[in-house]
Amino acid sequence: MHPDILKYNKKQAAGEKEICDLLAQEIDRKLPKAESKVWHSHPVWFLDDNPIVGYSKQKAGIRLMFWSGA
Repeated sequence: MHPDILKYNKKQAAGEKEICDLLAQEIDRKLPKAESKVWHSHPVWFLDDNPIVGYSKQKAGIRLMFWSGA
């Protein structure tokens, strides 16, 4: 897991940190060739420089986001 994503996850409340850690692990496992980083203040995974999936902290909880790519 990218070090900046680890830092992002550690900043979350206990229950949300567990969700973020699980999401990051599963995304890394399913997209092993993706580049990951914190982008616009939240974790995002890229394929060929196109954002594919990410998550962010919202008032209602953790939001999982998907992009269609280029």
